[in-house]
Amino acid sequence: MSKKIHVTDTILRDAHQSLLATRMRTEDMLPICDKLDKVGYWSLEVWGGATFDACVRFLKEDPWERLRKLRAALPNTRLQMLLRGQNLLGYRHYSDDVVKAFVAKAAVNGIDVFRIFDAMNDVRNLRVAIEAVKAAGKHAQGTIAYTTSPVHTIDAFVAQAKQMEAMGCDSVAIKDMAGLLTPYATGELVKALKAEQSLPVFIHSHDTAGLAAMCQLKAVENGADHIDTAISSFAWGTSHPGTESMVAALKGSEFDTGLDLELLQEIGLYFYAVRKKYHQFESEFTAVDTRVQVNQVPGGMISNLANQLKEQGALNRMNEVLAEIPRVREDLGFPPLVTPTSQIVGTQAFFNVLAGERYKTITNEVKLYLQGGYGKAPGVVNEQLRRQAIGSEEVIDVRPADLLKPEMAKLRADIGALARCEEDVLTYAMFPDIGRKFLEEREAGTLVPEALLPIPEAGAAAAPGGEGVPTEFVIDVHGETYRVDITGVGVKAEGKRHFYLSIDGMPEEVVFEPLNEFVSGGGSKRKQASAPGHISTTMPGNIVDVLVTEGVVVKAGQAVLITEAMKMETEVQAAIAGKVVAIHVAKGDRVTPGEILIEIEG
Repeated sequence: MSKKIHVTDTILRDAHQSLLATRMRTEDMLPICDKLDKVGYWSLEVWGGATFDACVRFLKEDPWERLRKLRAALPNTRLQMLLRGQNLLGYRHYSDDVVKAFVAKAAVNGIDVFRIFDAMNDVRNLRVAIEAVKAAGKHAQGTIAYTTSPVHTIDAFVAQAKQMEAMGCDSVAIKDMAGLLTPYATGELVKALKAEQSLPVFIHSHDTAGLAAMCQLKAVENGADHIDTAISSFAWGTSHPGTESMVAALKGSEFDTGLDLELLQEIGLYFYAVRKKYHQFESEFTAVDTRVQVNQVPGGMISNLANQLKEQGALNRMNEVLAEIPRVREDLGFPPLVTPTSQIVGTQAFFNVLAGERYKTITNEVKLYLQGGYGKAPGVVNEQLRRQAIGSEEVIDVRPADLLKPEMAKLRADIGALARCEEDVLTYAMFPDIGRKFLEEREAGTLVPEALLPIPEAGAAAAPGGEGVPTEFVIDVHGETYRVDITGVGVKAEGKRHFYLSIDGMPEEVVFEPLNEFVSGGGSKRKQASAPGHISTTMPGNIVDVLVTEGVVVKAGQAVLITEAMKMETEVQAAIAGKVVAIHVAKGDRVTPGEILIEIEG
């Protein structure tokens, strides 16, 4: 008896999140939508995950507008999103009224299928989102965040699936975000799920270890109903098995997908050209790497982590961070590495490596995790670390959102007239700082996306300044084209470098200095810390808040600053007791390690 296998393509969401740090723009999606809509996919994953953040933070696109445009361009195809349960698309738990409002608006704007997961596999954190999806008349897909550890067993995953079925889910997905599944483990898990519950089973696996296609075949043979794939030009490695490959593999069998291979190949050629535009976001860590079976770093995390480490000037320490991640994960009770726990574990591992001492600095998110603020840890946490992080504070043992008051009214009041609609309020709710900045820039008409570096044409100089031959670039910004010729580089002096260039034929001299260097009104940089009362940071980042004012007396160990790096916040504490005599930073400033940020006299 034949059984058609349904396909969800991730090309418009997870594929480019895994390979290109989530940078694909809507303008590169819309031209191919007509062909995508004719394929006959069960669904297209187009939204959620890190796409919302990337739209607002980097691309300066309204993510809600992206969704509406895709809905209009794909009238015959289900649109799917990835929703982090009570975390929605942010990095904290939101109150129930925010969850309900977000799901309702996502449904109205075009989402048909909500793949709902919790980073801890704590089903308590899924309930309200599932109820909201069902209230909107949409498909609620309960999701198992697959991982391996002493506490993650087939029996545990089956029990979770049965709980999600009882909550009203329409299907269950195995979300193998790091590519940890092996073929025979996949077959056993799918077989158990099909035997113990009645929902259709979806399989979502990244190919980081080079096993995903084999895993999907074993899943299909053992009863799975749906597979997730990516168009070949955005497939494999830390992405997913190629759509064309899986369609060809199943063609003519009892599991034939029925999809048109020639049409898929046309789509693949389109995205082959699109991928070249984003070459600057390609990471050397997105190919097949069997080390994932040990470090468990998921595809979307590894490309973003590599990009963030590069920005911090620490890409050379990637292997040390990858080795530290499993140790941090064990200390935290083996959470699956999926947003936000992947960022929590990954950032803490980076801090441990950078400082040369484990847990010398503990991020606020790790403290909240250890307190139970994200839900129940799957395994036993390191109690010594917990006490170091939270002291005598009580551990939360209820559903974290039960402790949150309704937020929507306050959010509306806080963002005020900048919000033109309820969707804008929800954008602000997800990311208060960058959301507000986005709405302010939109209001002022100053939204400018990060630039895409063009690929120099054949014959262009490999480096500027060679024998007077310019490096030529053609840069498009919002439809306007600029020709930039870099003709020379001056000698670096006092942290600055002079570039000689012409823009549309007009000669210019531009002086560049590192963004993370601060110049005061008098022109002098921040001095380097040299005394116990000089407060500095060990991590490049931004100032989120200054917690003290000049003249106040502080205790040793008291938090005086909050900094943000790699999307995680950290308290900077006073090393000595004394009086604050000088503050050299303000909210929003960029800082680098070793600079004097605050001065305390003992």
